[in-house]
Amino acid sequence: MDIDRTGLAQFLRQRREALQPQDVGLPRGQRRRTNGLRREEVAALAHMSTDYYARLERERGPQPSVQMIASIAQGLHLGLDERDHLFRLAGHQPPPRGALSEHVSPGLLRILDRLGDTPAEIVTELGVTLRQTPMGVALSGDAARWTGPARSLGYRWFTDPGTRARYAPEDHAFLSRLYASHLREVVTRRGPGSRAAELADLALAESEELRRLWEMHEVGVRPDDVKRFVHPSVGQIQLHCQTLLDPQQSHLLLVYTAVPGTRDQEKLELLSVLGAPSGS
Repeated sequence: MDIDRTGLAQFLRQRREALQPQDVGLPRGQRRRTNGLRREEVAALAHMSTDYYARLERERGPQPSVQMIASIAQGLHLGLDERDHLFRLAGHQPPPRGALSEHVSPGLLRILDRLGDTPAEIVTELGVTLRQTPMGVALSGDAARWTGPARSLGYRWFTDPGTRARYAPEDHAFLSRLYASHLREVVTRRGPGSRAAELADLALAESEELRRLWEMHEVGVRPDDVKRFVHPSVGQIQLHCQTLLDPQQSHLLLVYTAVPGTRDQEKLELLSVLGAPSGS
């Protein structure tokens, strides 16, 4: 497919000017005169330089890569039809939809953007964290640092001993059953040759514990509403987890809250000051 530079530039400008800062979780400011978002704001949301983005709106520069277009689509909070249109304008086939997609819906993003003072994250059915609030990073570390199969929490649980340090030791046995059960269910749902099946094969090759649990064929293990985290600065903290499902993409929005007036609430408030520990 060939890039449509004029169409791409016009579409990017139209979508940028249609968005307001509050639509993407940014403060508006009192002296703002720009219609919609500024180019530098879109570039920051898409994790690229302002110059690179500006050249696309001016019909200049090399053809953007699939990764760049995916980042722009997410930064502009595009819906799936808009995302696919953007890919075609840029000369690429759109990525798959559904369980394989890592494009977060605008609705989930708008909710996440309004949870700046709350630990929250958006995850896939394989436990890959796609987005976190700053408090989410402070609570459980920056999930963006992981690559390859290790992006999946379930995979890390069985292959990286350090992952378990973030959770109460008395919950480890249950969590192992939970992750093994969930992985088996996803493998059965998606079938042989799926990403889930590939992840399971990799984890089974590395973990004797998972092999033992896999032989039990246990399914239907469900997470508790209350989760206990162990934080290196504030110690153990007990939080309630509320879940919102995007059925089109099989993405989950997880929001963690503490009971008001408890020590756990005080620890959350302290976390908002401390932020994420170094190296997390």
